[in-house]
Amino acid sequence: MTLEKLQLAGSVAALSVGLFVFASPHDAQTMTTSGTDAVVVAAAPATRQAAEDRSIRPFTVHVPQAELDDLRRRLAATRWSDRETVTDRSQGVQLDKLQALVRYWGTDYDWRKAEATLNALPQFMTTIDGVDIHFIHVRSRHPNALPLIMTHGWPGSVFELLKTVGPLTDPPAYGGRAEDAFDLVLPSVPGYGFSGKPTGTGWNPDRIARAWAELMGRLGYTRYVAQGGDWGAPISSAMARQAPGGVARHPRQLAGDGTARGGRGARRRRARAGGTLRAGTRGVRRARHVLQEVQGLRCHDGHATAGDRPGLDGLSSGAGGLDV
Repeated sequence: MTLEKLQLAGSVAALSVGLFVFASPHDAQTMTTSGTDAVVVAAAPATRQAAEDRSIRPFTVHVPQAELDDLRRRLAATRWSDRETVTDRSQGVQLDKLQALVRYWGTDYDWRKAEATLNALPQFMTTIDGVDIHFIHVRSRHPNALPLIMTHGWPGSVFELLKTVGPLTDPPAYGGRAEDAFDLVLPSVPGYGFSGKPTGTGWNPDRIARAWAELMGRLGYTRYVAQGGDWGAPISSAMARQAPGGVARHPRQLAGDGTARGGRGARRRRARAGGTLRAGTRGVRRARHVLQEVQGLRCHDGHATAGDRPGLDGLSSGAGGLDV
C-alpha cells in the first residue's frame, strides 16, 4: 500500500448504504492484553489452521518522516504535460486543477494531524486467512449498545467513517438517546490503509465477508449489524447471505445502481426520516442514515433485537465538533 494511496484516505466514496442484522456462529472467550485492556477472542473453528496467529494486537500509526519527505520531493519533481487546447474537460483533467491538487498534497496536507486523528481511537491488528487486518474498535460507554461493523468503499478507507464514531457510540452527546448507541468496528479492507496486502487472488466480497464474520467472532460479538457504502455494500450483503439464522435486509447502494443521492431511493429514505437532512454536518447525517436503516430491523429467529430499538428523533444534526 503506497503512501500516496493512504493520503487519499480522506476521500469519501458513495454515501448510500446497506445494513443487515444477523447472528455469528462463534463462541467467545476473553483474553487480557497489557494494562487494563481486555480483548475478546473467539474459540478457533475446527477448519482454521492452528498455525495462524489469532491474537488481537494494539496498533499505532507512524509513518517515518523520511518517507514523507521523499513523497514531497517526488511530487515537487512532477513533469507536467502540455496545457489542454480547450477550455473544458473534454481532453481530460485540466492542468491547473491537477497542479493545484498536487500542491495541496505536497505542501498543505498535514499527515501528522491525520495520524493523530487515527491514533486517538483504539486501533488493532489481527491475522485472518493469512492477511493482517487493521481495524478500529470503539466500545460505547452505554449499556446494551448494538455492535455494528461498517465497511468503507473504493477508493477509500476508514477515514470516511470517522465522523460517525461520536454520534453512533455516544448519541446523547449529539442530542440523541443512549439506547441508540452502537459498539463500532471499522476494518480496513485487505490491501487498503494499514491492512496487509493479499499474496494471491480471490479476495472478493464473499471472502472479505467471511473474514469480517471471523473478526466479529474474535471480538466476542454473536449478534450484530453490518453497514457499507459503495463496495462496502456488497461485502455487507455477502455477510447477510452467509450468516446462519434469520437475516433482515435493508436497501443498499453501489455507485451507478440507479439509487444515487437525489434519486428515488434517496428520496424514500429521506421521507422515512421525516425530513431532508439538509442541516448539520456529514458525520451526523451519515450517523442518522445508519440509524434510519437500523429502525425496524427484526431477525425472526429470535437472535437479533434491532427492531425493538427506539428511533432517532432526538439525534441533532447541528451538533458541534463535527464540521468538515
